[in-house]
Amino acid sequence: MQQITAPQLQAWLNDSTRKPPVLLDVREPWEFATCHIQHAISMPMSTLPARYLELDRTAEIVMICHHGARSFQSGLFLENAGGFGSIVNLQGGVAAWARDVDPAMPTY
Repeated sequence: MQQITAPQLQAWLNDSTRKPPVLLDVREPWEFATCHIQHAISMPMSTLPARYLELDRTAEIVMICHHGARSFQSGLFLENAGGFGSIVNLQGGVAAWARDVDPAMPTY
């Protein structure tokens, strides 16, 4: 699975010549409510096995969690499910996003 840093993701999101990825946040609902990257979709890790068919298998999907571990595991799940074109993990999760891209983002 590919890894992407928060500044690399920000550059991708700001690149009007590139289709934006699906931002899939696998944290718990209370975590998502506390802070999230704009346009992210909340799909808690525990619900992924029942809900992953809702995802567009042709889309580039960036997996997001608090520090990058749950999103990595969730990305492996999607890769093993098969049929997904591109799964990318946000290294350091929303903690890295808050530190490196959006210092105004609430943290926990």
